[in-house]
Amino acid sequence: MSDDDRDGTPPDLWNTVDDLWKWLEADQPVGGREGLLLRMLKLSEEVGEVSEAVIGATGQNPRKGITHTWDDVEAELCDVVITALVALRTLTPQAREVFAGHLSRVAERSGTAGAP
Repeated sequence: MSDDDRDGTPPDLWNTVDDLWKWLEADQPVGGREGLLLRMLKLSEEVGEVSEAVIGATGQNPRKGITHTWDDVEAELCDVVITALVALRTLTPQAREVFAGHLSRVAERSGTAGAP
């Protein structure tokens, strides 16, 4: 059984995250500490896009009406997850292990550790 099978992540998830990180690093216009901070701020931008999509899917802006679908919300949530994983990879090459350890601790605190 591979590590991917044990932690429930798709086999290519962390390889893809690493590939995205390499791609961003190769074309990073701002480096160093400032580049690192900008990479973290990208996450806030993506969360804002989730909010925009939810408002658009529910028609909460009377001036604009319904501008998004719940599929758009799903896609924006996926962008948040991807951005967060790439940000974590930016902080540490051990992103996979850091995430797995944290997820395990959260599952233990919630009482869902080992639940089917």
